Amino acid sequence: MKLVVLSALLLLSLVAVSSAEEFDFFYLVQQWPGSFCDTKKGCCFPDTGKPATDFGIHGLWPNYAECKTRGELDGALEMVTRRRKKCWPESCNSERLKLWEIRDLVTELDANWPTLACKGGKSFEFWTHEWEKHGTCSNLDQHGYLATALGFKARHNLTSILADAGIVPSDTETYFLSSIRDAIREGTGFTANLECNRGVDGETQLFQVYQCIDRDGENLIDCPLPMQGNCKDRVQLPAF
Repeated sequence: MKLVVLSALLLLSLVAVSSAEEFDFFYLVQQWPGSFCDTKKGCCFPDTGKPATDFGIHGLWPNYAECKTRGELDGALEMVTRRRKKCWPESCNSERLKLWEIRDLVTELDANWPTLACKGGKSFEFWTHEWEKHGTCSNLDQHGYLATALGFKARHNLTSILADAGIVPSDTETYFLSSIRDAIREGTGFTANLECNRGVDGETQLFQVYQCIDRDGENLIDCPLPMQGNCKDRVQLPAF
């Protein structure tokens, strides 16, 4: 009996530790809609219509500065039997996103966080996915989580920052990746990570920008981790 009780207490303590997940910084990830749509998979517009020609929020993701090796229990009495690397916390609880709690943000969210996936036209499903996977680990409530992402996007509009540097959407022009990185650093004061994808004709396109935010969700910081990003020296920013 004592062994069973001790084993149960051990399991409960490990669950408590795992539910109080820590992280080091946030990625605010924004995607260029022209690059999302100009792929073989294509895109679909939300039920609110075609989004603006502007970077759209993908998510606000808690992240570790170093990937961690996390132990996993295999049965109630077995200690760690498998190990895997984990680079971010996810799905920290089962709290569902409630529309009535974010009702004052919906207009802004529709404009700045639209879905482009062809899984149905409701952006609320996109916000729900991001909240359940990433937001539940953010130490923010659901209103604060979404409002934080919206606030940083509004303060540092990437489309305007790039346009001020002469980097504008075009189906023919290409831009040095270093020029894009420099423009974002000049416009925001901090270094971001860049990710590219491939267009229908195989051209390299700027797809997503990863800005880094301190773990309190208050200030931009230089991104602490390098990213390969599948980019080349010159990339397109396709029209949308």
